Amino acid sequence: MTEIPARFPKNEIMSLVGGSPRYELAESFGPSLKVGDLLSEPGLDELALAYGTAEGGEQLRRAIAAANGAGPEDVVVTIGGSHALFLIAFILCDRGDQAVVASPLFPPARSALTAVGAQLRTLALRFDRGYRLDPAELAQLLSDRTRLVSLASPQNPSGVAFSEETLRGILAVMREKSPQAYLLLDETYREAPFGGAPVAASAVGLSDKVISVASLSKCHGAPGLRLGWAITRDPTLREQLVLAKFNTIISCSPLDEALALKVLRQGEPGLAERRRHFAAGLARTERWVLENARFVDWVRPDAGCICCVRLKPALFDEGAVALFYRELEIEGVRVGNGVWFGEEPRVFRLGFGLLSIPDLEAALTALSTAIARTARQAA
Repeated sequence: MTEIPARFPKNEIMSLVGGSPRYELAESFGPSLKVGDLLSEPGLDELALAYGTAEGGEQLRRAIAAANGAGPEDVVVTIGGSHALFLIAFILCDRGDQAVVASPLFPPARSALTAVGAQLRTLALRFDRGYRLDPAELAQLLSDRTRLVSLASPQNPSGVAFSEETLRGILAVMREKSPQAYLLLDETYREAPFGGAPVAASAVGLSDKVISVASLSKCHGAPGLRLGWAITRDPTLREQLVLAKFNTIISCSPLDEALALKVLRQGEPGLAERRRHFAAGLARTERWVLENARFVDWVRPDAGCICCVRLKPALFDEGAVALFYRELEIEGVRVGNGVWFGEEPRVFRLGFGLLSIPDLEAALTALSTAIARTARQAA
């Protein structure tokens, strides 16, 4: 039998697209829209199921651009954000080129780079420092062989965002150490600050070397549409993205694009409703952390519907951590094991946006039971 190279490593995060437990706290998005929510307007019955364009429909690109402070000529529509991550890695990184990521991170962001043969350098962001990035530490990983710095803001799994000052600092050290490199910033959670907090501007306006990637999966509640985008003000790079997309998938589904346009046209009212739901989930999660302060620490997120929680090392040795995850299965609860994201297993991603508040209450109660039961055995 011919041996097939394993270009894409296994990662247990794939379990999220399989069967679901009773209480899903591992997911990173909120309640999903239903097709019926988008069919109240006329027009889809006349939609031709023909090829779309390689760059994406003009009306859709205009809607995406308007939400990101860009022009429609800067946007390329992709099949979800992960497709954009792969195309960017494929275009910018030849085998042996260097790319820099920060860990913990969304696994496909790493896999896209390793699959094309890039040499990965990883900046470890620390739980005890709130997953904040110091541009001076990033600078130590940069060289004239660096072609891409791939980050997320807000981050997945922590929900921690970079300030504009930090982003400008990152770009400054890149100009000095790696002038050919681009900064890829996954901004999927950018439009989901909590409550009435202002939405941060997209970083794409900071430099022609910034590429913004996002999708409809998280803030907009439409992961099933598999619709994302890349935004770049570099016309040469954008042309290559369009060509890469054409040579891999030709175009997105016109039906997906038509539904995506309806999602985006819901505008601020639709986003505001989801932000209120995320804020309510955050408030309940914050209370839960306080109630369980003997057992856990957390990093409070800046936006989105996820956060990182850590079992206290003094109460959870390696055996107790393994027992904790087994107890969760018994309780019917799933969280995102930190190992999925390049963290230690004491840390887990807790998603507070998918469930209704009553179900979140029940899930957190079950989580408390599993924690208390295993911590006592480790004390």
